[in-house]
Amino acid sequence: MIFYDHLPLDKDILKALGELSINYVFQPIFLPDGKTVYSWEALMRPDGMTVTELIEDYTKKDKLHVLEVATFFGAMQAYFLRGYDQRVSINSFPSDCMRQEEADAFLEYYGEEIRGRMIIESLEYPYFSLKHWEEKSRSVRYMDNLLSVDDFGSGINDFERVEIMSPDIVKLDRELISGIDHISEKQENVKKLVLYFHSKGILVVAEGVEEKEEFEYLAGLGVDLFQGYYLARPA
Repeated sequence: MIFYDHLPLDKDILKALGELSINYVFQPIFLPDGKTVYSWEALMRPDGMTVTELIEDYTKKDKLHVLEVATFFGAMQAYFLRGYDQRVSINSFPSDCMRQEEADAFLEYYGEEIRGRMIIESLEYPYFSLKHWEEKSRSVRYMDNLLSVDDFGSGINDFERVEIMSPDIVKLDRELISGIDHISEKQENVKKLVLYFHSKGILVVAEGVEEKEEFEYLAGLGVDLFQGYYLARPA
């Protein structure tokens, strides 16, 4: 279980974090060989409910900021406890970011250990705040970390959003690649996406890869990175 009471944070946010009962599992993101891990995505697992239910509950309570802070501090705590060497991918709400004092506390607590080791994934909900994204982006770039757009092709994450966000990585939603080995329309679409993103210097991740045939076809298209149950489940 993740604990927050030792962190150098304001008492109010510490109280709110203390009300959470969560842990983290990690799912690897692989290079095209399907064996070499590029990064580990940290996935929140609350007690007694799904993460979707937790987010819905905190959205209704206007407390998503608590989950944003919990994810950064909690995911990194779990990551270092596991002793991973590769990068860690952390999910982040596009509508929120840590306040300056929280970001300062994060850098103070983890220091140079996080430089070049983090990928911040902007989720596809609930809405996009340019102000918060710019603040988040500055902090990420300052520490030589990477920015990623999650679930491209669903929710709010589309071409316009990618242009605004200038990410290092784009993750293609499962809907775009499910059955791609035998669906010609998806083959043409993803091929164009890969060429477009590569022309912008952006790495492409195929997420939700569940079949061997999907993996092999996508590797043949030049997709850079892969994630899904065919390769490894969260653990």
